[in-house]
Amino acid sequence: MFHVEHSSFPSTHINTLFLQAMFPQYDVIVVGAGHAGCEAAAAAANLGSKVLLITMNMQTIAQMSCNPAMGGIAKGQIVREIDAMGGYSGIVTDKSMIQFRMLNKSKGPAMWSPRAQSDRMLFAATWREMLENTPNVDFYQDMVQSMLIKDNRVVGVITGLGHEIQSKAVVVTSGTFLNGVIHIGEKRFGGGRVAEKAATGITEQLVSLGFESDRLKTGTPPRVDGRSLDYSKMEEQKGDEEILGFSFLDIPKPKTQRSCWITYTNTTVHDLLKTGFDRSPMYTGRIEGVGPRYCPSIEDKINRFAERDRHQLFIEPEGWNTVEIYVNGFSTSLPEEVQYEALRKVPGFENVRMFRPGMLLSMTSFLQHN
Repeated sequence: MFHVEHSSFPSTHINTLFLQAMFPQYDVIVVGAGHAGCEAAAAAANLGSKVLLITMNMQTIAQMSCNPAMGGIAKGQIVREIDAMGGYSGIVTDKSMIQFRMLNKSKGPAMWSPRAQSDRMLFAATWREMLENTPNVDFYQDMVQSMLIKDNRVVGVITGLGHEIQSKAVVVTSGTFLNGVIHIGEKRFGGGRVAEKAATGITEQLVSLGFESDRLKTGTPPRVDGRSLDYSKMEEQKGDEEILGFSFLDIPKPKTQRSCWITYTNTTVHDLLKTGFDRSPMYTGRIEGVGPRYCPSIEDKINRFAERDRHQLFIEPEGWNTVEIYVNGFSTSLPEEVQYEALRKVPGFENVRMFRPGMLLSMTSFLQHN
């Protein structure tokens, strides 16, 4: 048996050796491994920079937090522009799509918008595989707690485990995680995604440095069990026969596609939803923040467009081999029981089983530097 005197290897010396071996001088540190962070890491690495991608969970790299789809109005153009500049989003989307549709085909070509329904798990797995096969990209699982500042410049980060990692530049792509708060009815708890904790520390530091912050909010709908739905009461929405895709590279397209479905709310659904308005964080003043104009909640739609007796819902499968369904158009932060009872009055949802309720997230956003 070996005997080592503790004094022979001071802990500070061991820690220094660890940091030098684990974290050499990086050109770029990317904080957050959502879609923006993944693209930032790939872009920097492909330009020759040594990159460290830091994420709080290696198992959720490039996870599709909201609906499992890419593209659509305006966003489809962005994905193709990213592809033209050497980004990966278009390639990953083409490799993981389960349905492709070109929207607005009844209008002129300038209005056409590509949209793909993706396999959620395959999308994330493909993204991670592409990053792992990109030279110059390293990964580390930890939370970034603050920036390293020297001479009024960012020179690295300090992680939740207390590691100081040096770099020439830091890219922050924290998404919904930065001081994120989840709201479901009167329930409120910290988180950047369901069952995932929020990121803290960066907000307070940047505010102290003169950055102006605000709160943004966004919502998601319930996820339901597709086996509990009656599709005979819905309209089938098939993919296009010609799959154009997103990437300018010749990526093999799927031989078959999964259908989506269309159904509608009704006045009974609206009346049930209204019974929960007094417990909605949006209407009781418990949440502040600017919301995206293109993704209103179902309660917002029936309140702002009271003259309409129904709203369209898109029933979207989450992948090739799952029964999980995304109820697009039913984003909500109402109490779970209100969501459930209202869903049961939607045609085809009479016997619905809910995997998880819809929710509203609010998170920190930085506007400008004073």
